[in-house]
Amino acid sequence: MRRFLLWKVCLCLFACFFIVSMVEAKHRNFKVSVYVRAYEVDKMKDTQWLESTWKTISEQLDVDKIYLETHRDLLIVDDATLEKAKNFFLKQGLEVAGGITYTIDESNDFETFCYSDPEHRKIVQNIAEHTAKHFDEFLLDDFFFTSCKSPAEIAAKGNMTWTEYRLKLMNEAGRNLVVGPAKAVNPKVKVIIKYPNWYDHFAGLGFNLQDGPFIFDGVWTGTETRDPGSDQHLQNYLSYNIMRYFENLRPGYNGGGWVDSGGINMSMDRYAEQLHLTAIAKGRDVMLFAYNQLIDVPLRNEFRGPWQGTGTSWDYDQMRAPFQNNGKTVTPSTMARIADVVLRKADELCGKLGNPIGIKSYKPFHALGEDFLQNYLGMIGLPMDMYPTFATDQNIILLTEQAAGDPDIMTKIKKQIQGGHDVIITTGLLKAIPEKIAEVCELRCSDLKAIVNDFGRFGKSKREFIIPQVLYQTNDSWEVISAGRPLTGGVSGYPILHKALYSGAYLYVLTVPDDKGNLYDYPEAALNEIRRVMSQDMDFYMEGPAKVSMFMYDNKTLIVENFNDEPVDIKLVGDTKFKKFTNLEDGTVLNANQEDILIKYTRKPMSKFSMTVKPHSYMAFKYE
Repeated sequence: MRRFLLWKVCLCLFACFFIVSMVEAKHRNFKVSVYVRAYEVDKMKDTQWLESTWKTISEQLDVDKIYLETHRDLLIVDDATLEKAKNFFLKQGLEVAGGITYTIDESNDFETFCYSDPEHRKIVQNIAEHTAKHFDEFLLDDFFFTSCKSPAEIAAKGNMTWTEYRLKLMNEAGRNLVVGPAKAVNPKVKVIIKYPNWYDHFAGLGFNLQDGPFIFDGVWTGTETRDPGSDQHLQNYLSYNIMRYFENLRPGYNGGGWVDSGGINMSMDRYAEQLHLTAIAKGRDVMLFAYNQLIDVPLRNEFRGPWQGTGTSWDYDQMRAPFQNNGKTVTPSTMARIADVVLRKADELCGKLGNPIGIKSYKPFHALGEDFLQNYLGMIGLPMDMYPTFATDQNIILLTEQAAGDPDIMTKIKKQIQGGHDVIITTGLLKAIPEKIAEVCELRCSDLKAIVNDFGRFGKSKREFIIPQVLYQTNDSWEVISAGRPLTGGVSGYPILHKALYSGAYLYVLTVPDDKGNLYDYPEAALNEIRRVMSQDMDFYMEGPAKVSMFMYDNKTLIVENFNDEPVDIKLVGDTKFKKFTNLEDGTVLNANQEDILIKYTRKPMSKFSMTVKPHSYMAFKYE
């Protein structure tokens, strides 16, 4: 009998281990999750609808975890339906968590709750308690902020600014209406806040990146960038950059990134890029929003970009072809298949990458100015790494206009330069604090503008655009790159990159055009020089056109990704000690060519690796 019981226990343990192993084996380097809105969770009371829709998704996509939303737009899913859906997905071998969207009416300009209104406060708290009853973890979707300006809120604000008031109000609401009540109901519950993609404007609506990551048990990251020409105008690179920034807020507590179908109308590749960038930013989880999109967005001919069929990184024709799943032939029908193919490939790659590194840029909490600039810089081949603190371990640090929000910024700048390390500031910061910058160099950036298209020996742009005029005292500081209309044979020119020597190191000024998108119009040679100056802490910098990004990792791996509709020729330039690039996906080898580069009036031998990157594609390498 004892032997039988021992054998039975061992068998049960083996079965449990086998099941866990099967779940964990779906993806090795991150989880893949699906978020289900309250509208669809409510439909799951219908067993046939639940089973048929899950069949559509699960045949095309391997899922590790699912989030079941309890509330959105005043729809609260009842206890029985939540438990039915939860138990169904547990039986499928998935992890199950909850979700809340704190909106009154999403269709009415994302109408939010008024967190000083007693009735609204009761509703918010009840929703948190209701969710904690059913789940040991739940996540707040984008909308735990407030745009309410009701008479009650206006009275409560008093003499504070809206930003001051809302930061204080939402901290209190997070502690006292959500986290505290949820943990009172379920002491084991983890409450996660998902921050959306518009991070530079958070403070004005109460999202507090300084306190929030510590009030809640963790954060999630909105990495959806969609169509840059649509409402938010977010650049492709943000899908990577925002992951790194939120990780730096409280290292180890950024749960993952969140992508929806927005932008898929541009091509399958625009959706694929968002998933890929979220993964290579070393997200611990990639969330697919949402269940309804994965069942309702069909694979369409118009998702096939003109560059498809040329050997690009993601093959839409392959995605649409029938495939085998557990011995069964499946004909792909929805965008779930796109996500599966992209994330399987990303999973293979991510296991070979180290920790991301980049050019450190200081962004003080709640500071405004030159909004989202680092994402434009990422799109011209500068690997960005944003921090809420001033890095003191770098050969060069980037400061945008937002650094003016630090009252001690000049003390930090001078300490950096006097320590023998460079600082690069933007024209926005120069204009914001000219008297302080004058402690290092007397420069001016007023409201004067210039129209330029000629960068002299660095080439010409394809269009004219407007830049702020940087003015300086002759022989006290120097132009590195200049531009005019024309510059060669013209009568005037203005700095694009400027330098001022101070105590043995340089203060650089980078001119940011009035339209930040015009950075993409800078000629290649000008971009190359900007990259060289700014990449002092990187093993490599890139030579080539704009809309090509570079991603660096601490284990001597890197990725270059082309967001253009055409193939591009680029070169990666580094120290002569680097002799060989090995492609991380196909094992092919690139050997270095040695060229002399003019640096500070002397020629220095450098290794150059040449490659052609196909449109909407990436190449990943290990170098030695």
